[in-house]
Order: sequence, then structure tokens, then C-alpha cells
Amino acid sequence: MKVVRLIIENFRGIKSAQLNFDGHALMVGSNNVGKSTICEALDLVLGPDRLNRFPPIDEFDFYNGKYLVADTDPAAPPQPIPLRIEAVVIELSADVSTKCGGHIEFWHTTEQRLLEPGEVEAANPPLVLPCLRLETVGRYNPEEDEFEAKTYFSHSPDALDGELSTLPRPIKRLFGFLYLRTLRTGSRALSLERGSLLDIILRAKGVRTTLWEKTISRLRGLDIEEEAAELVPVLRSVEKRLARYIALEGNGNATKVHVSELTREHLRKTMTFFLALSSDQEHVPFAHAGTGTINTLVLALLSVIADLKPDTVIFAMEEPEIAVPPHTQRRIANYLLTKTTQAFVTSHSPFVIEKFEPSKTLLLTREHGVVSARKVSDATGLKDNDYKRFSRSGLSECMLGRASIVVEGVTELHAMPVVARRMEEQNPNLQPLDIAGVAFFDADGESNMPKFGKFFKTLGLRTFAFYDLDYKKKRKPEQAQALAENFEINKEHAYKGFEDLVVTEVPAERLWAFLGNLKANDDNGNLAIPDERPDDDAVKMIARGALGGAKGAGWCARLFEECEFDELPSTAVKFLAEVFAKFPPPPPIIENEGGQANMFE
Repeated sequence: MKVVRLIIENFRGIKSAQLNFDGHALMVGSNNVGKSTICEALDLVLGPDRLNRFPPIDEFDFYNGKYLVADTDPAAPPQPIPLRIEAVVIELSADVSTKCGGHIEFWHTTEQRLLEPGEVEAANPPLVLPCLRLETVGRYNPEEDEFEAKTYFSHSPDALDGELSTLPRPIKRLFGFLYLRTLRTGSRALSLERGSLLDIILRAKGVRTTLWEKTISRLRGLDIEEEAAELVPVLRSVEKRLARYIALEGNGNATKVHVSELTREHLRKTMTFFLALSSDQEHVPFAHAGTGTINTLVLALLSVIADLKPDTVIFAMEEPEIAVPPHTQRRIANYLLTKTTQAFVTSHSPFVIEKFEPSKTLLLTREHGVVSARKVSDATGLKDNDYKRFSRSGLSECMLGRASIVVEGVTELHAMPVVARRMEEQNPNLQPLDIAGVAFFDADGESNMPKFGKFFKTLGLRTFAFYDLDYKKKRKPEQAQALAENFEINKEHAYKGFEDLVVTEVPAERLWAFLGNLKANDDNGNLAIPDERPDDDAVKMIARGALGGAKGAGWCARLFEECEFDELPSTAVKFLAEVFAKFPPPPPIIENEGGQANMFE
């Protein structure tokens, strides 16, 4: 089963949204764009347990917290504003098709729309598939002073006019929807609370355990007082005082101590999964394990669920990278892509993002409460091969930021961040570029820079370019125009290569000291460095050969680390100063006389 369309109205930070999905979906976008809200919306309309909470929704589940609107008649009471979430689901399982046959409609996969009643003859596979349209409606009930929410079949031909048929909870369970919230999943994944992963596994297996009856019986027979005789005088004293006000007519002692409330629900909350993490350690509650271990345990449970329901597992998962190393992040992403029928993922990790094809990566944008989504492949025009090739080498990191500095090669990629950091150390009033969300990206050649500038610009990032002089005059007019159009700061420096810039603008004395350090540390390899200092031109020539012949070694960056600040190349410093100016620091915090903090522009 797969979700192909989701409509959201008046829910949390989303005033309205209509999103189309084609299988797995990685959702990326700035903070507060609505990624988590989309996951919560899916849980409301597809999840079997969310609506069992009391209340199922609250004031802040409505857009801007507004759930009432004044009537046009001033004397009339305010009218409720409903929230509504609609999902269209295709590839229905046999069970769902059988039990929901009267509510089935048809979805045109290429036109991404429902067929109208008069188009029944067009309902032919594979372009047109049976579907279910489900909607959750939530509103405030003034009479009961409560918030209510229910899920319905949007197509309810047997219901009374103006009404919809309720979607039964057992049918919802057949959808196999799981929502794994950031940070909140591990703490109860291995508990027996309703809706926990362990509880879902037991239900999926159809286990009807006698655990509760047997455990309650044993706990009831456990005599705490026998093991803690010091409690007895206290309890009997309490009984005597109670007897002054209440007739205690039961047989035996009127007070007794138990280890729980002896109810199923209380046991669900108190029973805890223990595990031993090493041979020299006793079993401990799983919540006391490291966060990475807990999340890995969650992954193990997910694999059990996927094996139980291979055709009906839909996951919504927030930031699977939390507290797990990169290789585990990749495993989780790969698991979601290969072992589930559909996965909705939000992430800020390059190791997760690189696993998703650009056609499966949705860029979310939000304007005045209206959220829209575009496939990265459609929005930017970047080819899949380029996306895959560069995703691990900086593309994903830039996508998650606010701006990208696109450079021509690996030398600049290593060296320019050093200049930026030295500038930040020199001037504490500068906002560090990494805090500002600015990342460096190596386009691997000037010819690639326009397409990556367009890619980042289309994603809503600010773009800055730094590249070599076209001294051979090979740059075509359309290339120059593309550079100008796609970069806010479009810096063509005055040198035919970055190494020429460095040896020209860094003092010869510093270059010689750098070469001397290479030789002293035996890092120069086959590079011949004389014992005696030659003239400045010879020093520059040797340094040029050293820097140009070891681009991947990061020697330019190493040289910049050794420079005094005023020895750094001025062209690079001036370019980065323009970038820093685009991201001024936040206003300073100044405490007033009362000790309270005020911010001044």
C-alpha cells in the first residue's frame, strides 16, 4: 500500500498543502517548513492509535491555534474551524480491498488525479488503479468543551447525505503505518505500552498472551511486608488512625503494599525490557543503554515488523541519523528503501540524503502557511549522475544550509575555509560562516559551476562563486551569462590558477618558511627544495610547483595556517569579506540594571 496524495488544511503550521508522492519520499527543507507536520498528518489519517488519545488533538493542532471564528451575527456564538487531512492510498492489500470495497475509487497514476464518476470506462490498469480516499476531520465541540477527531472514508456512497462513513480502527491497522518520531521512539520502543514497537509486533503476530493474568496473580500473592518487617508497625499505625474516621470491616489487615496497581495498563507502563551489553555487565533497563544502542535496537524491531508485513509497511521516520554513526545511518536508509512499501523520511544527514534518488527527494517550501513540494530532479534540472557523484562530496551538506560558496577545485575547497576561520578569529564581530549556514562546495571545474549554482539557487540558497581568470579566452558568452545569473557574488579573480594567486599574494618569506617546514618534516617527497634560500622569484617558482603538484594534499590550507593574518592572500580575504557582509551577526545581548537581557539592533 502506498500514499500518492496528501491534502492538509488548517493543521499546525500548515494552512494548506497538496502533496503528491511517488513511492519513497525524502523530505528536505529549512527548519519550520512543515516536515514534521506532514509526518504528524500522516499519523492522524493512517495511524491506528493516535486518535485513541484523549483528547486526540488540542488547540495547537490548528493553524495558528485558531479553532473558532466569529459568526457574522455578533449575537451568535463563534463557529468551529475544522482541520482536515486527506490521504489517497493505492496498491490496496487483498484484505483492505475486500473489507472496503464499497468505498473504492480509481486513481490515474500518470495524471495524478481521481477519476470522475463518468470516467468509469477509463478505469483500466496499469495507468489507473483502485484507491481509497481517507480523511481525518478534527474540530472543537463547544457543547462538550472538547476537541474531537475522527477518520472517515471520503467516498461513502451508503452514508446519509452530508455524512461520511467512519473508518474502523481494525481497518486502519491493516495499513501497517508506523510513525517514528525524533528522539521519542527509543524511550518506549521496547516497552509494552500500547503503540510501542514491541506491542505492534505482538499484534502483528496475533499473539494473545496470558501474561497479564499470570503476572497480576503472582504480584498479588507477593508479600512485601514479609520481606520488609519495618513497614508493618507503620501500616498498622495508619490503620488505627483510619479506623477513627472510616469503618474498616475487611478481613485481616486493612492496608497492604503491592509493587504495582495490578492493572494491565499500569503493567504496560512499568514492565521494562532489560539487556546485557557486555559479558561483565548485569542486565540493565534498555533505556539506560546508549542512545545509539537504543536506536539500533529500534532498527532491529523495524526489521521484524517488515518481515511480518512485507506488503503493508508504511514508515514515517524523522531524522533517522539521531545518535547513530554514519554506517548505521546508511543501513537504516537502505533498510527503509528496500524493506518497506513506502517510507517518508526527514533528515539533515548527508549519509541519509545520498541514499535517496533526486526523483525521490522532495524540496518543501512554505509561504504564508501554504506548503508545496517539488522533486529535486524536476526543480533544479541537475542530472541524476551528477547528483549521485557529488552527493557525498558536499552536495548534501550544502542542500541543508542557507548558502553555498562554489569553488573550482579541491585546493580552494581546502584552503578557503581556513581563510574564513582566520578572519573569524581576527574579528569576533563576524558571524562564523558555518553558524550562518554557509558551506563550501567543489564543482570540480569551472564548467560545472553554473549548473550547481542553478541547483543551489533553485533550492532557495544564496550562491557565491570564486574561480580563475579565463586567461585563454575559452569561456563562451553563454557560460559567462550562466555564471552571472546563478551567483549573487560572481568572483573571477585575476590569476590563471589559485596557486598563482597564492604565490603572488603571500610574501616570499612565508613561502620559503613553508617550504623549509616541508623539507624539515620530510614531507616534500620528490620536490627538490634547496638548502639555501634562492631569490624571491625562485622561491615563488618552487612554491608554485609544490602547491600545483600536491593539490589533494591540502598544502595551500597548511600554508594559510602558518601565515600571519596580514600575510593571507588579499583577493581571498576580500571575497570572503563580501560573503560575511551578507550574514551579519545577531544583535548583541546587553543586560539592563535589573539583570534582564535585552537585544539591541
